[in-house]
Amino acid sequence: MKESMAESLKIASQGQGIPLVLIHGWGLNAAVFQPCIEQLQDHFEVISVDLPGFATNKAYQLSEYSLIELADIIEKAVAKPAVYLGWSLGGLVASQIAIQHPESVLGLVTMASSPQFVERNNWPGIKASVLAMFHQQLAKDTTKTISNFLKIQAMGSPHVRQDIKQIRDLVMQHEQPTQQVLDDSLRLLETSNLSGQLKTINHPFLRLYGKLDGLVPKQVIPMIDALAPKSQCYIFQQASHAPFISHQSEFLIVLKNWLNEYLN
Repeated sequence: MKESMAESLKIASQGQGIPLVLIHGWGLNAAVFQPCIEQLQDHFEVISVDLPGFATNKAYQLSEYSLIELADIIEKAVAKPAVYLGWSLGGLVASQIAIQHPESVLGLVTMASSPQFVERNNWPGIKASVLAMFHQQLAKDTTKTISNFLKIQAMGSPHVRQDIKQIRDLVMQHEQPTQQVLDDSLRLLETSNLSGQLKTINHPFLRLYGKLDGLVPKQVIPMIDALAPKSQCYIFQQASHAPFISHQSEFLIVLKNWLNEYLN
C-alpha cells in the first residue's frame, strides 16, 4: 500500500488499473470498505479516502465543512481522472466532485445515497427531528450516537447483528472523530440539495439502493430516476443501507459488470 498527500489530506492506494475512489458515509471511515478493497484491487487501483476529521485525516481541518470544499480537496488529493464511488454522505461528496470537476471524473457510482437526505415537502427522506436528535446525542456521547446510527443503517438486513458488528469492528480500528466534526458533517446531510444539478452529470452514472433502506427510502428512487435520466439504477432487494456489507458478493458483481461495460 502506498500513501500520498495533497495539502496534508492522506489517501491510500491499493492495486492497479482504472482508479476507483471510495468515499465513506457519515460518522465512519474508509476502513469500512476494506473487505471490498481486497476483492477489487486485482482489477482496479482502489483509492480510499478518509474525509477530513476522520481516521487518518483526523488532524485535517477545513475552513468550512462544505461539499464544495470537500470536492476540491479530494479531487486535488487524487490528482488524476478516476471513477468516484460514494456511500451515503459519500455519495453526495462524489456527486459534487462530478458536478464541480467533470474533467477529473471517469464515472460516478452512488450507493444508498440521495441528492437530498432530509424529508421536505413531497421528498421522502430522513425526518428532520431524527437528525436533530443525533445532534443532541452527540453533545452527550459521541460513541453511543455512532452505535445507534449503525443500528439504523442495518435495519432490514437479513443479518442485522452480524452487519453491525462487522461495520463497528472495521471503523473502530481508528480513533473516532470529534463531536465538532460529526456535527459539521451531519449538517451536510441536513442542508445539502443537489437535486437540480444531477442533470448536469454526463458521465457514466450508476445508482445503487437497498430496498429495505430506512435512511434512503425506496419511494425516492423513481424521483431520482427522473432527475438523472441518463443514469443506471440497481436495487438490492434484501439490503438496507449498507449493501456492500450485507450483500458483498452481489455488490461486487454488479459494480464490476457496470465498470467493465461502461469504462472499458
